[in-house]
Order: sequence, then C-alpha cells, then structure tokens
Amino acid sequence: MFALPSESDTVAPTVASRQEVNGTGIEAPHWVIYGDKGSATAGPPPVAEIEGFNVFALSFLLLGGPWDKAQEWFALTADEKTTRKAEYAAAGIKLIVSAFGATDVPTTSGADAVATAKTMAAWVKDNQLDGIDVDYEDFAAMEAGTAEPWLISFTETLRAELPQGEYIVSHAPVAPWFTTSDKYPGGGYLKIHESVGASIDMYNLQFYNQGTAEYTDCAGLLDKSSDTWPGTALFEIIASGVDASKLVIGKPGTAGDATNGQMSADDLATCLETAKGKDWNGGAMVWQYPNADTEWIKTVRSKSWPVGA
Repeated sequence: MFALPSESDTVAPTVASRQEVNGTGIEAPHWVIYGDKGSATAGPPPVAEIEGFNVFALSFLLLGGPWDKAQEWFALTADEKTTRKAEYAAAGIKLIVSAFGATDVPTTSGADAVATAKTMAAWVKDNQLDGIDVDYEDFAAMEAGTAEPWLISFTETLRAELPQGEYIVSHAPVAPWFTTSDKYPGGGYLKIHESVGASIDMYNLQFYNQGTAEYTDCAGLLDKSSDTWPGTALFEIIASGVDASKLVIGKPGTAGDATNGQMSADDLATCLETAKGKDWNGGAMVWQYPNADTEWIKTVRSKSWPVGA
C-alpha cells in the first residue's frame, strides 16, 4: 500500500452482509477495505458508507505508533470507541488495524519481531479492535532472505497474543511474493504459509503496483501470471497449496490509488464471477476509502455475491 504519514499527524503510544465468526475469525468471502486518507469522520466511516464490506482496516500502526486513521481511532475516548464498535458489530463489520505499510521496514531497521508483535497485539486489545493486518513491505529483506524468519516469528507471537477465533490476523503481501521461481532465497510467502499459514486468516493480496501489464485482466489475474512473476495468478497460488478461501483479490479503488494494476469495478466483478465458478470464495480487498465505498463493492460483488442477496 501507499502509506506516508500525514505531516499534520503526531505519534501517540445501512447494514452490511452479516458473517458468522468461526475458528478462523471470520468466514469467507472476505470483503476488505483500507482507510488511510483523511475524511469527514475521524477513524472509520459510518457503516452506511461501506455497506457490503465486512472488514475495515485502519491504516497504519507503525513501529513508532499510530498514524492517520489508526491515530484518529487512538484519539477517540473509550466511550466513543465502544459506541463505534457496537455500530460496526451490528453491521457485521470487523474493525482492525493495519501495520507497517510502505513507510516501515521492520526487518531492515532491526526491529525485534517478538517484542514488536507483543506491543502491537497489546495496542489492538487496548483499543478495542478485532485484529491486525500485517502489511509488510520490507522488499530489501524479502530479497535478502531475512523477511521470512522475521515474519514467521512475528506471526507466531501475534497469534499467541491474539487467539484464533477471537481476533483476526491477516497479511497483505504483494502477489509476486508467492512466486514459484527462486527469486526469493528464503522461499517468499510460500515458505511463510507453509510455516504459519494456519495462523493467518486471510491474505489481502496486492495485485497492483507490480508492472503496467501485470494482473490487469481476468486471464492474468486468475489463471496465468507473466514470466516476470511466474506462479502468482490466483489459481496458480492455490495450486501451490494455499487455501482458496484465504486468498483475497486486492485492487486499488481508482487509478490514483496505485501506480498501476487498476481494473474497473465492473471488470473485477467479471473476474470474481469466473473465479467463483471454479470454487474460489476468498473475496476482494480495496485500497482505499473514500475513493472506494459501498458503490464500489456493490458493483464488484454484483456478479458473484450480490450485496443484500
């Protein structure tokens, strides 16, 4: 994701479709929307503005503390948080925080995985949230083979602190990190999934910012990726052993929300219809509110899991 802190921020320590909570936190399909931009409402938006989603991710919780939407939530009083959480719960929407984003490089900067996970898990609990999303974008560490052990240890600690079935733990890797090539010496996200995939409720896959011709039509998104990132289309990742129900197709809401990889909501709806016909049910993710909202997700779900149906 794009996630530069706003200069003005300071660091400080209608009803959606209902989903039944199960042993993995929330059943598929997952309809996830991130919020990092400023808006008229501090923290998460009114539920009527994101009807059709079932997870809202406050972005971002950094190594130095909360920023942007996470900071707005932190600044609310305990009573305000309780009221907003009740509104979200009644609408069937989980409220989580997203960690790191493009701003932090935790492995490269030498952050301790266990200590960081404990601090962030405590922040989730202290702020009445339903879980945490790991938007790890330390590309240098992934290319060096040091990202995988860090993320494995971080995830194990998060899950120990945030029990499965009570809290969501999701990851938001770029799709190329699931490649079947030998580009990543530590094994990339296939290694991470092999080690701690049972503790991860879903992967909010970033199928964007990976090249102008990458993942921009249903064939390249679903069936066969390019030679640049082999084995990273949706069904290729499933063939590598990752649960279909955990793979969430992520796209930018508008062309301005990413460098490349954007698809129209209607085109994405067609891709979801096709994928559902092949027994996939992971859902969709979008970066970001308010550029995407209930109208966006209603269109995206219209051919597969229509909102309100």
